This record gives sequence, structure tokens and C-alpha cells, in this order.
Amino acid sequence: MGKTKMLLLGTLLATASTTFAAPQTPAATGGTQSYEVKDFVADFTKFTIGDTVPEMYRSEEYNIKQWNLRNLPAPDPGSHWTYMGGNYVLITDADGKILKAYNGDIFYHR
Repeated sequence: MGKTKMLLLGTLLATASTTFAAPQTPAATGGTQSYEVKDFVADFTKFTIGDTVPEMYRSEEYNIKQWNLRNLPAPDPGSHWTYMGGNYVLITDADGKILKAYNGDIFYHR
């Protein structure tokens, strides 16, 4: 093979390996903070930190008691974890205000 063809083949292989490299997932790029989200959509509604969640998500049925098995940090006193639209959401017990939210992929963090 000629020098030009070898150079072209090398460039092509280098480009192909870069193009098909595995995407960086939060687990590959850092700790659980990389899963934190500032806003999310649930029930066709956009929610952000500080919003109040619908009453349904404040019910006992949505209260996540085994937060540690889902790789979530311990809830602050007076708050609990709930699940909304594929995200784990920390809300206040008293009024259901959103304190923090994590992408549901945190469940797979290792």
C-alpha cells in the first residue's frame, strides 16, 4: 500500500473510533451530583426547584422509604423522596415544595 493510502486509512480509522466511542454517562463522569436536575417534566407539566407538586405525589403511595437502595442521599428532616415522571424528587412533608431532583438513572449508579 502506498504512503497516501496508509495515511488515509489511519485517518479514517481514527475518526471512526472517535465517532463510535461510548457516550459519557453521569456514572462515568462523576458522583451522584451529576444526576441532579434543575427542572423536569411530569404529567405534561414542567416542574422546577421551588415548585409545589400535585397532592398525588405527596401521598404515602409515592413516598420512597428505601432511598438508599436507589442511590439517593438521605432526605433532610421534614422532607421525603417521591417519584415523578422518571425522576426522584425531594419534597417537603408540609407543603410538597420541591427541594431537589435527580434523574431516574441514578438508580443504576455504581
